[in-house]
Amino acid sequence: MGKRLTQIATRTGDDGTTGLGNNTRVSKDDLRVHAMGEVDELNSHIGLLLCEDMPEGVVELLVEIQHQLFNLGGELSIPGFELLKGEAVIALDVALEHYNAKLPKLQEFILPAGNRAASQAHVCRTVARRAERAVVALGAAQALRDTPRQYLNRLSDLMFVLARVLNRMNGGDDVYWKSERLKRGESQE
Repeated sequence: MGKRLTQIATRTGDDGTTGLGNNTRVSKDDLRVHAMGEVDELNSHIGLLLCEDMPEGVVELLVEIQHQLFNLGGELSIPGFELLKGEAVIALDVALEHYNAKLPKLQEFILPAGNRAASQAHVCRTVARRAERAVVALGAAQALRDTPRQYLNRLSDLMFVLARVLNRMNGGDDVYWKSERLKRGESQE
């Protein structure tokens, strides 16, 4: 990996470029920089979510996800480099299965709402989807492994499931969409 920052205000980006981990400079509107920024924002939103009360095990899971997102950001910063391992995707699959097994099956759409922790998990879900779109765009333009895209896809699913788990803390529930069609008893098909 490239050099670690020893000072923050380097002024090297004043010309509209930024340095990648392999010491090359690219425009700040480069697809790679955009994807890195989306992953960084997602990691920051997860940090905010960690300020909330959580059921046992969720804090440890989210902290591990933050580390993996840092790996993902590092991988994105160095073209052709691998930091995020396939095992990280498998770990999300295991967590998805574990937390989803405790939830009732969805019968209708839910709103991104509820208590503050669940609402923040929904924000993380939507930012994960945006980061995934940025990684897909980067992968269409440059060679990129599948693992970063798969990780973000799985993570957005997990954040949806965790939002449902967090809404159930202290006896709460999901906030259901009040569909006019559902009120009339019509099928969703």
